[in-house]
Order: sequence, then C-alpha cells, then structure tokens
Amino acid sequence: MNTRNQILTKTLYIDVNGQLLMVNCQYNPTRIRSSAAKTDAASIAKRPCFLCKENRPPEQESIDWRGKYELLQNPFPIFPQHLTIPTYEHIPQRIKGRFGDMLALAKDLPAYTIFYNGPQCGASAPDHMHFQAGTRRFMPIEQEWQERIGEHLAVCGQARLHIMANDPRNTLVMIAEDEADAVSLFEKICESLPKPMINVLCYYENNQWFTFIFPRTKHRPACYFASGDEQMIISPASVDIGGVFITAREQDFERLDSTLLEGILQEVCWQQPEIETFKTQINART
Repeated sequence: MNTRNQILTKTLYIDVNGQLLMVNCQYNPTRIRSSAAKTDAASIAKRPCFLCKENRPPEQESIDWRGKYELLQNPFPIFPQHLTIPTYEHIPQRIKGRFGDMLALAKDLPAYTIFYNGPQCGASAPDHMHFQAGTRRFMPIEQEWQERIGEHLAVCGQARLHIMANDPRNTLVMIAEDEADAVSLFEKICESLPKPMINVLCYYENNQWFTFIFPRTKHRPACYFASGDEQMIISPASVDIGGVFITAREQDFERLDSTLLEGILQEVCWQQPEIETFKTQINART
C-alpha cells in the first residue's frame, strides 16, 4: 500500500478461469462529490451546472478545442494529468452523434485516454455534455486487453469489434483505422443496445483508434444503498471499470477485496445473457 498526499492505493487481482485480472484501487477522498452525486432530475434542477463557464471559479482557465469544447484541468484528479472537456453549450450528456468528436480528441491528445460516462453510468453532470481525458496507460485495461482479446463480433469497413475473453466486465473492444468506419460501427453498436447505458474509453496509437465499450445493467451496486456497516459508497464509471477503482471513503477502501470487487463488476456490467442478445442484434446490423 502506498501513500501519495491523501491518496492510498492497493492492487487486487480477480481470478477468471486461471487468468488474473489486475485492478488498482484508489482511496481518493476528493472524489466523494462524484461518487455520492445526486443525479436525479429534481436534484440537478436545484443546482447550478458546475461545467458552465458562468458557474466555474474565475481562476479556472480553459483552452478552446475546435470551437466546440473547452479543455479544463479537473479540480479533483484521479490521473497524474486529468482533464474535463465540456461543450460550450449546456446540452444533455449524450454520446449519440458525438463519437466522432471523441475520436478526434483521442487523435489530437495522444498522451491521453479519452473517456465518456453516460447518464446513470457515473456521469455526475448528466445535464451537460462532456468527455474527460486521463494520462495514457494509467488504467490496466490499456495494457492487458491484447492478452484477453476474444471472439470477433462484427466488422464495418476498416473497423472491427471483439469481446474480451475471461473478463467479468464483458468489454467490447473496437479497433479501427478509418474514422468514418469507426463512427458507423459505433452507431450500430448503440442501436443494438437495449438501453443507452454505456461507459467508453478511447485512445489513438500507431494510426489506429482503440475503443473500449462497457455496456451497463445498473448505475450503482446494491452495496451503495445498503445501511450501516454494509454500505459502500462505490459508483463505478469508466475509470473504475477500466481497472482503477475509486473509493471516496477510507473504510470502503479498507474493506474492498477481490471477491467484493468481482461481485460489483458482475452486478453493474453485462453478463452472458445480455451478450448473447447483443450478438444477435449486432449481426443483424452488420
């Protein structure tokens, strides 16, 4: 266990059919604002949007990106370098029609992995469209996916879709050389989802885009809503499912072990029945 300022870290391993899945756990008390954020419509209506320029601290500087988004330093970072990338407009958090922006950000910011948290999938501002970006290779999935690449599911021009094998998250992996093909395949993936609950990671390397899609069944695990000592304030989003699991309370960090971690991932991510249904749907569209 290591201490860096207030942050504690530890590494857990989930045994999946004899293959170890590494997860780096992080106790980061500043993330309580995100982990415990109330994202229901009534709560959102009562608070000012913290991504809109008029509600941000005047000292928080921004950099324009293509006249569409602003690059901001995240004030409560998980990564060594952590950006929040909101649109100038106050519009809902929806990736539909904006995946091309995500690909372009990944190409323009090759030192970062770009990520998206959908509404009810970890986004603490579901009322304002935004991406985030974090230091490349910080999440274990960026290192281990090639060892877990599994069944080929679909192809669209120079974009192809696989699923990771021996993985409790049932991660979809898209590899693409052509931006238009990647956008087309992503749209077909979204059309094949029973509901638009996803987290997405994307980076650009060696003239290719690598995209990890985590379809979700639930926003928060049962332990989040438990009472007393059984409660754990854990609300998984892209980074957590990518292998850096965030806990905002020290007691949750201490309690979290491989068994609890695997159970949380299985609870909030797709499992075999959802995957089989998706295979049928995506095959009908490609």
